[in-house]
Amino acid sequence: MKELIDRLKNEAGLSEEQALKAITMMKDFAKEKFPLLSGAIEKVFSKYAPKDEDDFLA
Repeated sequence: MKELIDRLKNEAGLSEEQALKAITMMKDFAKEKFPLLSGAIEKVFSKYAPKDEDDFLA
């Protein structure tokens, strides 16, 4: 996910916040268009989502 965020920042000139919003929008769009795959899509995005370093339960 970090690689995608960095590419959006560098190639599209987005801020980190804008890049995260764009990724969330793409995820939601894919889930709407392919509802049978929504579980898999969510799993992929959550697997590569940034983790909170302070969360000892993660």
